[in-house]
Amino acid sequence: MSMPTERAYKIARLQIISAMTTFGTIGVFVRYIPLPSSEIALWRGVIAFCVLSLFLLGGEKTSSLKNYRTKLGRLFFSGVAMGFNWLLLFEAYRYTTVALATLSYYFAPTIVIIGSVLVFKERLCIKQIICFLISTAGLVMIIGVVGGGTNDFIGVLYGLGAAVFYAIVVLTNKATGVVPGLERTWIQFIAASIVLLPYTYFTNGFHIHEITMLGLVSLLIIGVVHTGIMYYFYFSSLSHLEGQKAAILSYIDPIVAIILSVTLLNETITLYQLIGGLLILGATLVNELRLKSR
Repeated sequence: MSMPTERAYKIARLQIISAMTTFGTIGVFVRYIPLPSSEIALWRGVIAFCVLSLFLLGGEKTSSLKNYRTKLGRLFFSGVAMGFNWLLLFEAYRYTTVALATLSYYFAPTIVIIGSVLVFKERLCIKQIICFLISTAGLVMIIGVVGGGTNDFIGVLYGLGAAVFYAIVVLTNKATGVVPGLERTWIQFIAASIVLLPYTYFTNGFHIHEITMLGLVSLLIIGVVHTGIMYYFYFSSLSHLEGQKAAILSYIDPIVAIILSVTLLNETITLYQLIGGLLILGATLVNELRLKSR
């Protein structure tokens, strides 16, 4: 491995570790934003769109939208799904713990497996079937022992709803074909903002003028850091990392979220729930790994 390539690899690994660690803290910041979930999602999209625009304008490989004219419909649709994915995840944080919301959200890869079978007629291998069954068992364990009653149950359902929309984003991206990650995400941010704007107006209205200073700072951090900068880090890192390495490092996100939920927010998680979450994460990780033949 040459020095420039080795240096690029180290930078890429640092970028994805930074991104995943930061993603794991988003639930904590949402706790301090006294706005409806739809409005948080809206401003997240708007702020991140502005930040990503700066990165694209400053880059050397910026592509014209005309190059993706035939794909704009699918890109817009995936952006709409991304917006509602954010909305439902933020709503999950309001009803249950950050740990349970995150674990139920990480059922998304399992939904992608089933969606690939239904949409792309892909065949399941034995490993995928086993991982699906284990992940589903983990979800059943989480739902079956939600400790806070109705609110926890509703929160887990919102987390699953967010997982469904995330799976829609993944499947739509797959159907769209090759589009550079940053340009794709930039278009998706536009679509998410366009759709969430009227949705927010007609449901809860706008309350940004009532927000506290702590809430405003938290919202700016989510938009600028969590979404704008860290999405840039994430997509920049993918061009220098193997897919398997990126998949393994992505599990920093739920681990950080669970640790912060228990230690910083003093939220409780039972041993049974933790085992269920580990089943979901473990099955998803095993499914993503590609064993090399000796």
